[in-house]
Amino acid sequence: MRGLNNKRVLITGGASGIGAATAARFLEEGSQVVVLDRDEKGRSAIQRQLPKLAGAVAADVSQLDQVQSAFSEAVRLMGAVDVLINNAGISIRHNFLEITPEEWDRTLAVNLTGVFYVAQAAARHMWDRGSGVILQTASTNGIVGQPFYADYNATKAGVIELTKTMALELAPKVRVCAVTPGYVLTPMQRAEYTDAMLEEVNRKIPLRRHAQPEEIAALFAYLASDDAAYITGQVFTCDGAETAGGLASR
Repeated sequence: MRGLNNKRVLITGGASGIGAATAARFLEEGSQVVVLDRDEKGRSAIQRQLPKLAGAVAADVSQLDQVQSAFSEAVRLMGAVDVLINNAGISIRHNFLEITPEEWDRTLAVNLTGVFYVAQAAARHMWDRGSGVILQTASTNGIVGQPFYADYNATKAGVIELTKTMALELAPKVRVCAVTPGYVLTPMQRAEYTDAMLEEVNRKIPLRRHAQPEEIAALFAYLASDDAAYITGQVFTCDGAETAGGLASR
């Protein structure tokens, strides 16, 4: 991609899944990369896996003081942040009637409030510098209803609207977009689905498979690049045509 060489990139939730694949892709493009993740073992593992990382910083994105400290550390390590991949998130598969107040609060704290905290820190930094790109991980769960993920779905719909509003307010200095993956074969997905469940899902997807994390990473790379310089305020779905049709298509 044009313009990614030497870009300074911060990736939240960067120790596994889509975040780790995105870190690897930006390193391949010649970018400097810092990953932010709350999981200590995950941070150690990704640093071994990707020794060219500029660093791996600790933070729970739901805690504002930790976000501010981690963002400052990322700036110290790289000199600035040109691109934010705002990707950290959690999900719990459960029936709507069984969601506890604590589970609801935790999911919103990480998936929506945490996205806001990191986005605002990055936006202030980029606004002062006069340029930047913020890309946020939403989900097809934020576009259509999905059973057993009411709290997760609500947060991802929130991320989509947050993205659009940020794009309007931060133009023309900072571009902001969201990516809405469908089913992606990540460790989080594997933990929640049996092999039989995965196969059932694959039969419903027109491309007959889950996405690979590297395929989502490729979309992030394009949107961060100079090739996408006129793209902002948009939501890009990568789902194998999962949401292209309604009930009749299934």
